This record gives sequence, C-alpha cells and structure tokens, in this order.
Amino acid sequence: MVDIAELITFIKVAETTSFSEAGAQLFITQPAVSKRVAALENSLGVKLFDRIGKQVQLTEAGIRLLPKARKMAEDLQDIKRSMTLQMQDVSGELRISTGHHIGLHRLPKSLKRFQEDYPSAQLEIEFVQSEEAYQDVLKGRAELGIITLSNKENPLIESLPIWSDPLACVVSKDHPLAFSKHVSLIELAQHACVLPNKNTFTRQIAEQAFGKQGLKPKVRMNTNNLETLAMLVNIGWGWSLLPSTLVDEKLVVLNLPDLNVERKLGVIHHKQRTLSRAAIAFIELLKSDGTS
Repeated sequence: MVDIAELITFIKVAETTSFSEAGAQLFITQPAVSKRVAALENSLGVKLFDRIGKQVQLTEAGIRLLPKARKMAEDLQDIKRSMTLQMQDVSGELRISTGHHIGLHRLPKSLKRFQEDYPSAQLEIEFVQSEEAYQDVLKGRAELGIITLSNKENPLIESLPIWSDPLACVVSKDHPLAFSKHVSLIELAQHACVLPNKNTFTRQIAEQAFGKQGLKPKVRMNTNNLETLAMLVNIGWGWSLLPSTLVDEKLVVLNLPDLNVERKLGVIHHKQRTLSRAAIAFIELLKSDGTS
C-alpha cells in the first residue's frame, strides 16, 4: 500500500528538484526525505529519480507518477476539508431520553434555541423516568439523557450537572405540622408520607438524608409522578418532597433545619460513545441556559 506521506514527499522533491529543499518545506531532515522516497520506490518497484551530481531528475516512471500523485494528494485534502465541514455541521438525528418534569420545566428554552440555531438537526425525545433514561444511555438507545443525576458513579457514564433542584418538604394546610415554626426530622418521621418508588434517584436521596440520623420515612404510597404526589399531599395523605416548581398556595412548606435535600439535574452520555456534533451543541446550550 502506498503511504500518503511518501507520496507528498515525492511531490515535493519533484517540484524542488532537491532533497534538502523538500525536507525544509516538509519540516523533516534530508535523510528522512531519502528514506521516504526509497520506501516509495520499493513499494512501487520502480526508480523515481535519477541523481546526477547535485541534480535530481524524474525518471520516466517518476514523470508518469507525478500527476497521479498530485491527484491523490488533492483528493486527500478534499476528504480532510469534507470531514472538517461535516464536523462543523450540526445536522442528523439526536436521540434524547428525559423525564416529564424536566422536559416541562427545564428544557423548553434549550429545545427552542436548538431548533432555531440548528434547523438541519432532528430531535427525537423519549419521555421516561430518570432511571429509564439512564438505562437508555447505558445501552445505547439514546445519545443523551437529561435526568436527576444518580449519587452513584458508573465508570461507563459521564455526568454533567446543569441545575440544582432543592426539594421542599410540603404538607397540606390542615396537616398537624402545618403550623409548626420548626420541625425536626424525628417529628417528621412519625408522620406518613408519599414518595417516589424506591428505585428512583429522588427516593434514594431522601432515604439517605433520613438514614444519617438512623431514621426511615413512613411511606404510605409510592408514585413516580410528581404532580400526583402534589395532589396526594393536598388531600392529606401525608408529607412529601417536591421541587419548587410544583409548590403552590395549596401546600405548606415546612421549616426543617435538619433536612436539606437537593437533587442535581443534568445530562449524561456514554463514555465509550463519540458524541455527535448535535449532541455537543445541545450540551453547550444546556450549560448556557443552566447558568443564565
């Protein structure tokens, strides 16, 4: 197989009629030039240059090779330019898995900007639970996951926090704790609660906070739908932990100095997957919107 570096060296020697000048233009030594030319001659089985004194002249085989070598070099440059343009072009399909709550409250601005800035790109968005989105990225079904970040590291997953999402402890207006100025974690643990399922990152964060004081929440019901949790709290089924975006005038936020629960929301991707230009562009938009 002909080596591209050898071909380019051959062209330079032919153009300059000098091994030393060719080396200078290619930023290599004269012996390196001679080695490349010799390797090309051995590969092709022909002599390409006659060395007469200090003069270097193309042989008949060299004369025939020169236009072909130039075309190959030009084709290579075209390929490089094409790849560069392709890398700069944000197009194609980008598959994203995310949660309904994040999609509703965190992504609209980024989604709108992405479609305006990159009309050639096509977004395919799957709305699932954060844990499902995590598996979608891990198994290659989605390029990006925008989720509640797990507090456990996975060597195959790259996580980038974008937003802090403090969780408020809320009760209904007629809950026994609704009029308390301060509530301890011990007091809270004596009352029933409604929380997401055990396999969710949010539930794991909550149980860790209780576990630090040797306590367990008294879970009355599990549901992963945050709007449903807010409704259950409102009708008096117990307290819950909800993001501020779901706290309205129907709910009372408790003052819990011992409980400071915060989720990290962000983007994940597989470390062994080369990100597309569309994915890189979307991550940059998320980072920009997350800090604005």
